[in-house]
Amino acid sequence: MSGTLAAVLGGAAGAVALVGIVILLIWFCLSHQRSVSRTSETGSSDPSQGRHGIELTLRDTRRFGIEELSLATKNFNDKNLIGEGKFGEVYKGLLHDGMLVAIKKRRGFPSQEFVDEVRYLSSINHRNLVTLLGYCQESNLQFLIYEYVPNGSVSNHLYGASQQSREKLEFKHRLSIATGAAKGLAHLHSLSPRLVHKNFKTANVLVVENFIAKVADAGLRNFLGRIDIAGPSSQVIADEIFLAPEVKEFGRFSEKSDVYSFGVFLLELLSGKEATELPSSDSNKNLVEWVQIDQDHRNISSIIDQRLGSSFTAEGMEEFILLIIRCLDSSSERRPSMSYVVMELDRIYDKEMNLTTMMGQGTPDVTLGSQLFKATSHIAFIKK
Repeated sequence: MSGTLAAVLGGAAGAVALVGIVILLIWFCLSHQRSVSRTSETGSSDPSQGRHGIELTLRDTRRFGIEELSLATKNFNDKNLIGEGKFGEVYKGLLHDGMLVAIKKRRGFPSQEFVDEVRYLSSINHRNLVTLLGYCQESNLQFLIYEYVPNGSVSNHLYGASQQSREKLEFKHRLSIATGAAKGLAHLHSLSPRLVHKNFKTANVLVVENFIAKVADAGLRNFLGRIDIAGPSSQVIADEIFLAPEVKEFGRFSEKSDVYSFGVFLLELLSGKEATELPSSDSNKNLVEWVQIDQDHRNISSIIDQRLGSSFTAEGMEEFILLIIRCLDSSSERRPSMSYVVMELDRIYDKEMNLTTMMGQGTPDVTLGSQLFKATSHIAFIKK
C-alpha cells in the first residue's frame, strides 16, 4: 500500500515539475521575443518594421594613421579647415591614393566603444547618405573620416555667408533636394535596429551634381552622448529650432522627432531663410511658430522665397506646404512617417515636372506660381 502511495506521490511531483518547466520555457520565449522586437533607439516594439528592416553586416572598418591624416591636410593647415561642428574641427584632406575626404577631429582618449560605433555607422551605405569611411585614435585625438562632398550644404546655397548660388534653386530643384534627403532619413529608419539621426538640419544636407542630396552626420550624437542646450550663441539657437517639442522637454528622440526636424528643413527650402528669422518686422514669432499658429494657413504664402519667381505651380506649392504643416505637428503621433514623406515628395515632384512641362506647351488650365497670390485655393492663399 505504502509502495502504491509513494508511486502516486512521485508521479504527482513529476507532473508538477514538468508543468513548471513548461511555464519557464514559455516565459523565456516570450521575453526573448519582446527583447528582439524592441529597438535600441526608440525603446518601442514594431513587429512590422522589425521584419522588413534592413539588417546590417558589420565589416572591418578602415583604420587611418595620424601621419596619413596629417599629410592629407598638410599638417592640419588652417587653409584646409572647412568648418567646425559639434564633434570638432573639419578639414578637407587629399589621401595618397587621390581620394578627397572630410576629416573631423577632436580631443578624446582611445575607446573600444568609439571603434564599435564607427564600425556600425560605416556599414550604412546609401546614395543619399554621406559615407563614413573610417577612423583614427592616436595621440589623445579622435578622427572620423568621411567622403568629401564638394558643393557644400543646402544652408550655404539658401542663406549662407558665401551664398553658393551658382545655379538658381528653382522649385523643382528644391523638391529634388528634399526628396533625396527624405530618402536618406527613411533608409536610416528602415535599418534593424532602426537608427534615428538626432541631428538633422539644413546644414547637414549636402548637395552633389544634379541636385542630389546627401544627409551628413547620421548617428553623430551617439559619439557625443547627451547634449545640453546651453548658452545664448546664435548657432545653438539655430540648431535648437530643429528639435521637436518632445526632445526639448523630455530629451526623447525617435523617428518622429527626425520628421519634425525634416519639416523645419522643408520650411527653410520654402522660405530661403533660417527658420529662426521673423517673417515680418511686426512679428515676434519665428518662421516655425508662424506656421504652427496660422490655423487657416492664410499667411504662409507671404514667406515663399521670392527668388522662386514663377517657377512653380499653385498645385505643387500647396501640396508642399501641406506636407510641411503635417511634419511640424506638435504631436509626434500625428506626424507622418519618413516613408510617407518620401512617397509624397516623389508624387509632388513628378506632378510638378509634368505640369511645368505642359505649361511650356501652352496648356491653359495650370495655375502659375506668379498667380498664386491672386487665387484662393483649398488652403486659402490670399494676396498680401
